[in-house]
Amino acid sequence: MLSFSTSKVIFYEKTGCSGNARQKALLREHGVSLEVRSILDTMWDQPTLEAFFKDLTPKEMINPFAPQLKDGTFNLEDYTKESLIEAMIKTPILIRRPLLQIGEVKLCGFDILKLNTLLKISMPTPEHINACLSSDSCNNA
Repeated sequence: MLSFSTSKVIFYEKTGCSGNARQKALLREHGVSLEVRSILDTMWDQPTLEAFFKDLTPKEMINPFAPQLKDGTFNLEDYTKESLIEAMIKTPILIRRPLLQIGEVKLCGFDILKLNTLLKISMPTPEHINACLSSDSCNNA
């Protein structure tokens, strides 16, 4: 896996998400500079979004806390990887967060082992770092 001496990360988040706030705080505690962007306000296209999902299954790509999944109006089984990306372009709340770009490497989700390797840091894995906690003040997943 490639690694980078620079610790600059583009971090696509849902603005106001407490889980993303915990993730950003952990990165900053370890000296990582962030360029934060809104996952919901970004104008996505198929090739750009697809690059974040290389080697992932649809289940690994989707936000498990999306309201559409919780209320049953979205059935992941009805989608191929390609049609899921099309749905995510129209409804970005379906995208698993965060999306991260480190140099040319694009990642979906907050994988601490991969991030430690890429950024040459040693972050711990705090409990609930990837959770959407019911106590979090966040709405619309």
